[in-house]
Amino acid sequence: MSPPGEITGLLADWSRGNETALDRLLPLVYDELCRLASAYMRKERSDHTLQTTALVHEAYLRLVDSPNSNYETRTHFFAVAAQVMRHVLVDHARARKRAKRGAGAPAVTLSDVALLSDDRAEEVLAVNSALEKLSEVDQRKARVFELRYFGGMSVEETATALEVSPVTVARDWRMAKAWLRRAIEPDSQHAN
Repeated sequence: MSPPGEITGLLADWSRGNETALDRLLPLVYDELCRLASAYMRKERSDHTLQTTALVHEAYLRLVDSPNSNYETRTHFFAVAAQVMRHVLVDHARARKRAKRGAGAPAVTLSDVALLSDDRAEEVLAVNSALEKLSEVDQRKARVFELRYFGGMSVEETATALEVSPVTVARDWRMAKAWLRRAIEPDSQHAN
């Protein structure tokens, strides 16, 4: 475990152009990135899993290659990491869906090393679509859901990342889950 502030200091050094700070950063954030990825992967069916390592590596590459890689704090970095992991999973689900429809383009990112069932790919896309709609209505609730569901963050970690109280996060989490459940469920279930 790194001393408090070390990650934040390295992020600041890296944002100022110190490339050696990036080299020192990876070993310090790798385990936490694995924890975030594992939290999401626990939701996968046991017979169809996306490899946690592949998700972590793809997310890390996107994080460090981002032109806007000015992470203010450790918490900010991991909040962005949760969002990037969501995008990696959605991109992968879309690629699986295209492949299922017979698209000729080869899958580029995780498909060589990871498995994601067709059912799970549909679920990830449905959740992503509903989450985008929720974001239009209430961006904070969408971010709470994203950090908790995709990022595996606790209520307290989410509160710190969003600079709100844990009570607010807990309330937003309940409301976001209910909103998304209604948005994803077919209308026919409510007609009976």
